[in-house]
Amino acid sequence: MSSDPDRRKRTVFIVDDHPLVREWLTNLINQQPDLVVCGESESAPEAFSAIDASRPDVAIVDISLRDSSGLELIKSLRESHPAVAVLVLSMHEESHYAGRALRAGARGYVMKRETTQKVIEAIRRILEGKLYVSETLADVLAAHLLDHTKGENRSPIEQLSDRELEVFDMLGRGLGTRQISETLGISLKTVQAYCARMKEKLNLGSGTELLAEAIRWNDSKHPR
Repeated sequence: MSSDPDRRKRTVFIVDDHPLVREWLTNLINQQPDLVVCGESESAPEAFSAIDASRPDVAIVDISLRDSSGLELIKSLRESHPAVAVLVLSMHEESHYAGRALRAGARGYVMKRETTQKVIEAIRRILEGKLYVSETLADVLAAHLLDHTKGENRSPIEQLSDRELEVFDMLGRGLGTRQISETLGISLKTVQAYCARMKEKLNLGSGTELLAEAIRWNDSKHPR
């Protein structure tokens, strides 16, 4: 019998830019008999490098990281480390990001307001090779699939690409185009091109209207 109590435990890597969330998750996971946290990070580039070295069984990823994109990290992990099962743990409503996260390569989506039991249940579910979403989200995704097979139009926000939505979200959080450029590591001209495409897709006539719409959308994600 092995003398190492963690030998058969499945490893979990945490990516979240809030230290308190990382601490909460670490304590929660390390209390489980079958799971152990093998590392943590607050940014996508740092996380990718650490995951490449540690090769965890599961990566828990927040969508909105302060200086990088959770969605882009998920896509990179799907391409480079397909054996790492990704679970999204996010403050964002499922309706805004869950479908995109699953398309990017995540195996599950859990909101931070869920119970600790649900988080552990989600980790174990994706470790079994299954998907984990709430019943409500499963119904929504099924309805969207049905709508698309009928050829019905998507909502304007759904027509934005992942990168466009990321820029849109940052605008709604009060970042200027130069800040967005620096945060995402892309040129100012590229950010302006995204804004132009978003105005067209959302049928908006000016940058001021785009900013107002982004702020309204961002507020809708965090009802008071």
